[in-house]
Amino acid sequence: MSAEPAGSHPQPRVPGGILVRAESLSFAYGPEPVLLDVGLEVRSSEFVALVGPNGSGKSTLLKLLLGTLEPGAGRVELLGRTPRDVDDRWRVGYVPQRPSLMSEVPATVEEIVAAGRLRRRGWWRGMTSGDRDAVGHAIDSVGLGSLATKPLHELSIGQQQRAFIARAFAGEPELLVLDEPIAGVDAESQRRFRDSLVHLIRHHGAGVLLVSHELAAVADVIDRVVVLKRRVVFDGTPAELAERGVSLGIHRDDLPLWLEDLR
Repeated sequence: MSAEPAGSHPQPRVPGGILVRAESLSFAYGPEPVLLDVGLEVRSSEFVALVGPNGSGKSTLLKLLLGTLEPGAGRVELLGRTPRDVDDRWRVGYVPQRPSLMSEVPATVEEIVAAGRLRRRGWWRGMTSGDRDAVGHAIDSVGLGSLATKPLHELSIGQQQRAFIARAFAGEPELLVLDEPIAGVDAESQRRFRDSLVHLIRHHGAGVLLVSHELAAVADVIDRVVVLKRRVVFDGTPAELAERGVSLGIHRDDLPLWLEDLR
C-alpha cells in the first residue's frame, strides 16, 4: 500500500467516471453459492444503496469489490484496475460494521481522524498544514468540532461512529464504502451522517456505496438502490423501487421484511 507521492496531485475526478464495477460476479463458500452472476457499478458523485435480506451476500460482495476475497467467477475493477493492483488505497475509504477501539487506548477524536490521513500522506512524512486542514474539515463535516480533543471512548456510540466516518473522509476518498454504519445510532447522528455524505458527494465528487437496513435518514439523497438476493433483483431509483411496493421512507423499521418478497 502506497501513499500519494510527495508533491504530486490526485488524479482528476471525472464526473460520471466508474469507480468500481463488478461483472458476472459469482462466489461460494464451499458448495453453497453466495453470489450468482452479480453486476454492479458505482460512479463518481453517485450515491448507491446496497440492500437485501440478511444472508443475501451484501458483506461478501463488499469484500470482493475491495479485494479481500477473490471471485469464483467474473471480474471486479476498482479505480480501473483489479483490486489487488490498486496501490493508492487512500483513494478508497471504508467504514466497516461497528469499528471499535480498545478503551485502554486514550486516543482523541482528532487523533483517530488524523490516522485516516496517514494512508494518503504516508507514515514517514509529518503532518502538513494541508493535512491538518483536511482533518479539521472532516471532523467539522460530521459535527464533532466541539469534541475534537475528547477521548473517543467517552463519546456515545453514534458519536464514535461519526468519528470513524470522519477518519474515512480525512483521506478525501474518491470512493467511500460503508457497511451498516448507522445501525442503532441516535437520530441526531443519523442526520449528521446524511449531511456529511451529501457534502462529500456534492463538494468532493466522491462516489458512495452504502450497505444498510436503515435508509430512511438518507432516502431523499440516494441516486440508486440495488437489491441483492444472491443475484441483483433490482437496480434503479428509489422512486422505481416504490413502484414495486417498497418505500425507503415508509419502511423505516421493516425494510428487510419487505425486501424478502421482492422478486
